[in-house]
Amino acid sequence: MKQHSYLTFRLNEQIYGISTVYVEEIFALPELTTTFTAFVGIVGTVNLRGNILPVVDLNLRFGHPTSDYCLTDSLVVLRCEELRVGIIVNKICQIKSLSTEEIITELFDQQELLGVERKKVIAGIARNGEDTFILTHPENWFQKIEIQQLRYQEIQDHNHTTFSQYTTLEERQIFRERSDNLKLSIESQNLSNSRPLTVFTLNGHFFGIDLKVVREFTDIRKVTPIPCVKAQIIGNMNWRGEILTLVDIRGFLNIPFTHIPAVSKAIVVEVESIVVGILVEEVADVMFFLNPLEIRHGMNDEYIQGTSPFREKIMRILNLTEILLHGGFIVDETIIF
Repeated sequence: MKQHSYLTFRLNEQIYGISTVYVEEIFALPELTTTFTAFVGIVGTVNLRGNILPVVDLNLRFGHPTSDYCLTDSLVVLRCEELRVGIIVNKICQIKSLSTEEIITELFDQQELLGVERKKVIAGIARNGEDTFILTHPENWFQKIEIQQLRYQEIQDHNHTTFSQYTTLEERQIFRERSDNLKLSIESQNLSNSRPLTVFTLNGHFFGIDLKVVREFTDIRKVTPIPCVKAQIIGNMNWRGEILTLVDIRGFLNIPFTHIPAVSKAIVVEVESIVVGILVEEVADVMFFLNPLEIRHGMNDEYIQGTSPFREKIMRILNLTEILLHGGFIVDETIIF
């Protein structure tokens, strides 16, 4: 049963998900530029490194009134073939791994609450824990003539819009600075080969791992200890009907072992067919796009690929393949989890 990865996010207290295939970037919501357009749902544009990016408010696309935008909102940049748009979301949640069998589409013919426009945008619902509305690919959201105009029409850069929720000068300045930073050229930011990472904390330190190995995030519940194994193996737990082995990688990073909090999380990763759950304190960023120029090399540590600034601190980028394949978990090609 083939699994697909979906980026999930909150919008007006509901959970939505979209295939990570379409996700290009994620950043904090900047100040938008007002536009004069008849496209339903487009509330403005952003100058993204010299390219004009239309920004969609899904509330309007669904036929609902828009809500006040906040500093904590995010903008997710989506690309589908030649179409490139941004959507405003309230909170980035996690990456979910779902199979097509877990996404129910038959219910939508009977749900009157889903208007015509919403049915164009939502492909189905995944009842995996909290209900998740799965979005279709972005080109479904517009008519063909709208897509052509979005691709080729030059949207004029007018004055910055002032959202109704801007209540202080400090907030206005933050939104404006975000917008100005996004205008930097591609040479300045060098995001053409940007590296998506998942960032988490251990003992207050930031660590990053390649997003491509991340399958899911999960809470740790009812761990069964495994006798006669290494100290870094915490035990097994039931993960959606499968046995998932939990590991503690702090020993590889010279971080002292402390007690495991009562409420902990694990990042489920897959490296060369090895699937394990890595104990973490907090997921700091689900999908952080790292500028390659910001990676600093030179650390004499086989488990660290480099370091990079993150939230005014230093993030260490892990060589997870080295940890799992050559950290003593495998002996004579036998996995000893």
